[in-house]
Amino acid sequence: MHLALIVDPLPDLKPAKDSSIALLRAAVARGHRVTAIDAGSLALVGGQVSGLCRALTLMPTGSASWYQAEAPERCALGQFDAVVMRQDPPFDLEYLYSTHLLELAEQQGVQIFNRPRALREHNEKLAAARFPQFTPATVVARQQDVLRDFLAEHGDIILKPLDGMGGSSIFRVRRDDPNLSVILETITRHGQETVMAQAYLPAIVAGDKRVLVVDGVPAPFALARIPAAGETRGNLAAGGRGVAQPLSARDQEIAQTVGAYARDHGLLLVGLDIIGDHLTEVNVTSPTCMVEIFEQTGFDVARQMVQAIEARTAPTGQPG
Repeated sequence: MHLALIVDPLPDLKPAKDSSIALLRAAVARGHRVTAIDAGSLALVGGQVSGLCRALTLMPTGSASWYQAEAPERCALGQFDAVVMRQDPPFDLEYLYSTHLLELAEQQGVQIFNRPRALREHNEKLAAARFPQFTPATVVARQQDVLRDFLAEHGDIILKPLDGMGGSSIFRVRRDDPNLSVILETITRHGQETVMAQAYLPAIVAGDKRVLVVDGVPAPFALARIPAAGETRGNLAAGGRGVAQPLSARDQEIAQTVGAYARDHGLLLVGLDIIGDHLTEVNVTSPTCMVEIFEQTGFDVARQMVQAIEARTAPTGQPG
């Protein structure tokens, strides 16, 4: 199989923790060829969707660089057996346009994971609202009065933008917060941008659990991202500490329910965020934590993902 990953610039990827690199290594270990496509290079040329491609040779762990890459050249996506979209958010207009181009490629026979339409239809914050039986109390609005009423009801809430990642621009607000007005003005851009508010979950002190689900099947371990002292956010990018742990019965219930939905709606890989017994987000663009789970438990989610792609691309997806 020849596998291509659409990724952010290669020098920006961090080999010590990047799940995209883990996927590339897992593919090579199973005998496949791998290529990186620059996320900003997609184009429609001569009726074919193409991108700037660099064939990769992966170097041993601990080398000065984790890869060697051939010179970039424009190539049609149709030459690959599978293409994995791993560009990081924000999900802005350019990201949206990329999904339209990828959908054209899909119509030309290219197998793309996650499916472009599914990426468009599942905002990582709003997708959780499809499963109200698992979510904390939630409102989504840009009107300050709606958000104030929600705060008055619950007393302690989390406010977050719909297009953020890594814990960026997340606020914890209490009923008596003297900065409430400026926080609401800032996060909604004076009522111009819609945000999500969720009731604060005290269970965050035990970690914001990332549960990875591949083709409907949850990995048996979650990575609990435990907030640093004085922090509300557990995100690793915000200083959280990752601790792998087996899925609880509730984690399994959530993951199996959401996983079955994801599998049926074109989402081969999703990363669920679970705090305590509540689902807070469904990550679909570039879910992470594969490396940390493998290092602490030996369970290889990247290998699970590559095997799922092989099954989806059979008979050409056999190793070698």
